[in-house]
Amino acid sequence: MTTKKKIYFASDQHFGAPTTELSKIREQKFVNWLDFVKTDAEAIFLLGDLFDFWFEYKKVVPKGFIRVLGKLAELKDSGIQIYFFVGNHDLWMEDYFETELNIPVYHNPKEFIFNNKTFLIGHGDGLGPGDKGYKRMKKVFTNSFSQWLFRWLHPDIGMKLGNYLSVKNKLISGDEDVVFLGEEKEWLVQYARKKLTEKHYDYFLFGHRHLPMEINLTDTSKYINTGDWISHFTYAVFDSQVLTLKTFKE
Repeated sequence: MTTKKKIYFASDQHFGAPTTELSKIREQKFVNWLDFVKTDAEAIFLLGDLFDFWFEYKKVVPKGFIRVLGKLAELKDSGIQIYFFVGNHDLWMEDYFETELNIPVYHNPKEFIFNNKTFLIGHGDGLGPGDKGYKRMKKVFTNSFSQWLFRWLHPDIGMKLGNYLSVKNKLISGDEDVVFLGEEKEWLVQYARKKLTEKHYDYFLFGHRHLPMEINLTDTSKYINTGDWISHFTYAVFDSQVLTLKTFKE
């Protein structure tokens, strides 16, 4: 992609948590942001955990989020490219975004090139060393048999159970993990540095940590974490020359 327009990145909105009422306030702020960026956006990347819980039955999707989904449809129909990377809270997303919104969905990090700058983009969960408990759990959650079993729950029961467990996740209900560990202990930084031994990337762009971060890996490579839309309301923007992290203020 070669463009003089801007490319935007945001993650970890966790819509639906901690309550429907409180979520709608954040949803409206995010819709306002989409209206703000649509004037000069070539593309928008959503880097996962847009929803605090998402599961697609064959004929049923979660209730709510109509303002966000409607705005995404509007922007996509206007010609703005939108890309979605699933996170650990919406990893059960299948083809709803693709069939209803014409938005491609990615389950793994993917390389993009913008104006001769190489990006590696993803949500960030399960990458790098450590976090072995989550990595084992993710294998269970992404297993087709596990998903088949969950589909046998009535949607009213399945959604209630999924929402309850998601809200209890410590990244949304507490602050104990949302603490900067230092460059040498941040596992996504370690992941990025290992990838640099295999190939050069100008930018590594992830979410998941709920912390806005800009870390220089080398003189020509940078790691950026887009933060969240729970307390930081941060996003990244590439203006065809440099990638920067910003805060949205209504």
